[in-house]
Amino acid sequence: MKIKDSNITINIRDMEKSISFYESIGFTLKQRWSNYYAQLTAPGIVIGLHPTLESNSQRNSGNISLGFATEDFEDTKNDLKLLGIEIVERKEEGGEFIHFNDPDGTSLYFIHSK
Repeated sequence: MKIKDSNITINIRDMEKSISFYESIGFTLKQRWSNYYAQLTAPGIVIGLHPTLESNSQRNSGNISLGFATEDFEDTKNDLKLLGIEIVERKEEGGEFIHFNDPDGTSLYFIHSK
């Protein structure tokens, strides 16, 4: 078996809001199939956005967390704040982290490795 391509699909409630959010943090819309599915890309990752029924939505990301490296940690932190995104900063031996959530509660973070 050979994997040709891959993506991570995130269940969302509002396609427009989610696309706008992911574009605001650096993703580019790759393809969209009306309000059924959209793919967005960033270096090294493709995510899919798929609307979910209200009854299936957990309002949190369960066990998933998506991490992104950033060239300029301070600029990234300031950009998130300017976008009105609530962040939690954390430092540890492995680096500095900026934790935040997408509009549906999926856990995301930027890392600045040491």
